[in-house]
Amino acid sequence: MSKFIINRRDIGANEPCYIIAEMSANHGGNLDKAIEILHAAKAAGADAIKLQTYRAETITLNSTKPDFCLPSDNPWQEHVSLYSLYEKAYTPWQWHETLFAEAKKIGLDIFSSPFDASAVDLLESLDAPVYKIASPEITDIPLLKKVASTGKPIILSTGIAELSDIELAVDTLRQNGCEQLAILKCTTAYPTPFSECNLATIADIATRFNCVSGLSDHTLGLVSPIASIALGGKIIEKHFILDKSDDSVDAFFSLDEKEFKQLVDAVRDAEQAIGTVNYTITQSAQKNILARRSLYFCRDLNAGAVITEKDIQSVRPGFGLHTQYYDDVLGKTVARDVSHGDRVTFDVVTGLTEK
Repeated sequence: MSKFIINRRDIGANEPCYIIAEMSANHGGNLDKAIEILHAAKAAGADAIKLQTYRAETITLNSTKPDFCLPSDNPWQEHVSLYSLYEKAYTPWQWHETLFAEAKKIGLDIFSSPFDASAVDLLESLDAPVYKIASPEITDIPLLKKVASTGKPIILSTGIAELSDIELAVDTLRQNGCEQLAILKCTTAYPTPFSECNLATIADIATRFNCVSGLSDHTLGLVSPIASIALGGKIIEKHFILDKSDDSVDAFFSLDEKEFKQLVDAVRDAEQAIGTVNYTITQSAQKNILARRSLYFCRDLNAGAVITEKDIQSVRPGFGLHTQYYDDVLGKTVARDVSHGDRVTFDVVTGLTEK
């Protein structure tokens, strides 16, 4: 897995998962609320906050022709056209400097998904530490080239991409200056059905593209992000909102502060539970060694007596001789007097040697 670093923090194998709170449109057009989201995300344990940097006119055309109208089964159909949706959802560019400064002040990484070249220029002026390529932009080759040319680490989402699209995007990024790449499994469906998550792809991404992999999640709840950890995911991105009743186009599939904190805590617990490959008896389990079986005398015997099946037994606790010596003990003599409940040991059985 190639090295991936954000603000001098290593992300990848043997490192904690990097957890991103996606603000998106959840500020509801209110700068004070956007700042409050930064602080709430930090309090919930997020490592970073992510913005989206576009204007309606840089992402679509102001047209109501059928191509530009939202279909009836789209969750944002009430906004009628793409342009009107993005007019409501965008983060004003004049906020960016304030939000970047505030995030840095509270020790929260901040970066964004640019949607055109001018957005990259703005983010470069703010010294964005990393760039996120949103799923729909994976086929925007000029944008990929522009972002790659910055030399910054890049996180690529795959929500509406075939394997060939991902391969082309990765080749484009690497051929144009991107040396640090992370790829997130994503399904661009709001909310995403669990049956369409295909989280097993996370491990394949890491191997196939020699990169850090993770999950950009749009499911409801915490199951998918937590499961992604067990599959090697090292980055999780989840939409974050202050109050689900807020007027936001993304409210219905976002986590509030309490839920996001639960996510972070569960991920950290999962990381500890996964641990490392280890076959030793742990410190906590050592106290239960008495539950193992071992050999004990079950009758009183005098020194010199021949040991028979009636004299020893495999029982709990595990402080006596290992049961693998059962057959070796039979037929040998005891070196001294023993009583019911004494451990069978090497020094009490004449001629018994350790294997």
